[in-house]
Amino acid sequence: MMHAAEITALRAREPGLIAHAWQKRSRRPLAGEDGRLLIIAADHPARGALGVRGDDGAMASRTELLDRVATALSRPGVDGVLGTPDLLDDLLLMGALEDRNVIGSMNRGGLQGAVFELDDRFTAYTPRAIATQGLDGGKALTRICLDDPGTAATLEATAAAVTGLAEHGLMAMVEPFLSVRDAGGVRNLLDPASMVKSIQIATALGATSAYTWLKLPIVADLERVLDATTLPTLLLGGDPQGDPHDTYTAWGDAMTLPTVRGLVAGRTLLYPQGGDVAEAVDIAADLVHGNRR
Repeated sequence: MMHAAEITALRAREPGLIAHAWQKRSRRPLAGEDGRLLIIAADHPARGALGVRGDDGAMASRTELLDRVATALSRPGVDGVLGTPDLLDDLLLMGALEDRNVIGSMNRGGLQGAVFELDDRFTAYTPRAIATQGLDGGKALTRICLDDPGTAATLEATAAAVTGLAEHGLMAMVEPFLSVRDAGGVRNLLDPASMVKSIQIATALGATSAYTWLKLPIVADLERVLDATTLPTLLLGGDPQGDPHDTYTAWGDAMTLPTVRGLVAGRTLLYPQGGDVAEAVDIAADLVHGNRR
């Protein structure tokens, strides 16, 4: 597999190779026979969010991150990756995206800790670029803060993205939260009532919901929360905290709920306690797909 120095050399000499490689990439159906997905999330750095378990610079090395994502994508039961153009172009040149679902992360303008964090501009992929390059869908974080006027623009842009992706027959992965700004910065409200309200708002965005999926965290009273929608839902892995076995147990329990169709996990699998990416990914793949693959 190609190394970082080779990627840099190719980018410098043959930038047009990236567009060509996207067109040649082998693709697969969005969801296999079991209708479930395990997606590796790697779009955190574009928002300036580099921390894992208190280490503020854990994701700072692009070389290390690429190696960890490539290892994850090589494991059986992993369906694809979620990322921004810079990272996905690197993985493409490495040959790591063949026969994998690729979801483009779209709005990365709400930088972590910025005064404009909730004015979350769409600064990465567009629906047209996703379709042209042969990606399989796009993801939009949709934080809804009733005290921040930037929310209106985020809702409008998310609706346009949902509509645009649907016009190309591509997944729109929407990650909704009711959010507040306090002394600690922007905070997502994870109580069941707030999650239900965010789901109801987000699922109505766009001219059609035919291609909309949700990306949601595991919260208290999850069964009642997910009763707020019939849309296929992927669980959010989140920042790994505490005993990883507790995390795996929670994932496994949630997989039994009818709208849950899989998992989108990044830091928990890419930077696991103990450091064994392959082992962590294999556990997650078994929880998502079990004996179905």
